[in-house]
Amino acid sequence: MMNSTLSGGKLSSFDDLIARFKAMTTKRRVVVVCPTDEPTRAVVEQCAAEGSAEFLLTVEAEHADSVRELASRHPGIEVFVADDIDGAATLGVKLVREGRGDVLMKGGINTDKLLRPVLNKEYGLLPQGEVLTHITLTKVPAYPNMLLFTDAAVIPAPNAEQLRAMVRYTVEAEHRLGNPCPRVALIHFTEKINPKFEYTLAYDEIMKEAAEGVYGECVVGGPMDVKTACDHHSAEIKGIDSPVAGKADVLIFPILTAANTFYKTVSFFCDAPMAGVLRGTTAPVVIPSRADHDNSKLYSLALACLL
Repeated sequence: MMNSTLSGGKLSSFDDLIARFKAMTTKRRVVVVCPTDEPTRAVVEQCAAEGSAEFLLTVEAEHADSVRELASRHPGIEVFVADDIDGAATLGVKLVREGRGDVLMKGGINTDKLLRPVLNKEYGLLPQGEVLTHITLTKVPAYPNMLLFTDAAVIPAPNAEQLRAMVRYTVEAEHRLGNPCPRVALIHFTEKINPKFEYTLAYDEIMKEAAEGVYGECVVGGPMDVKTACDHHSAEIKGIDSPVAGKADVLIFPILTAANTFYKTVSFFCDAPMAGVLRGTTAPVVIPSRADHDNSKLYSLALACLL
């Protein structure tokens, strides 16, 4: 679902994200697969009580009664029962595919079981030729900007076309979140393009394409390390003259290991909250980690609805 840029300018905090989510005039219909875990149930209850979203809940027969009891307390929640957990996942995906839901959200189900029907070629949510990737929004206390980064969950070693898709998705997300011209940093451990690291050659091409307007309004710079991307003093010391250096809104990592390490490091050592969604699918898919910040499911749902 394509939305215009949100009013209010760039996001400043997760409180800002939630405020914009609650202020949406068109409430999104969220399909939650197996809302049997307490964090997911709490998010559904809170949003249903506030009227910030509508819910369609799919559940295996074994847990149907508890989910029906949850729905009975909030008008407007629909419950769909399947024989087993795999059937609940398939049913959830089909509801979104048929246009009855705008967002798909993982509850008490393993990610691989949910992704199996999401990626199904017959009734799944990934169009042929599109790239599936995961984008994460975070706010690190030491940095003034909110950061989008990718990919910490899906693509092990992105090729050139996947890196292009990652840039495209994150720029689109920044635009929809109110940032008219995001600064995108292409991450490497030095500032030099080196054929030994093929992704740096792709970086060079992406920067040229960005300058030509291929990705819409944005500024792309790199290669550069994370500190240079987010610390103006470091960029000055290194003599790096880039409008992105020290001011990045987006970090594009060249390998999943690096992105996932960044994710876990700032989450644990900085207590940085996270919101994550899958992109490339016809509707946003929310697959928060069980070990994420307490509010991660709510933040991820809000991000998905705003996108």
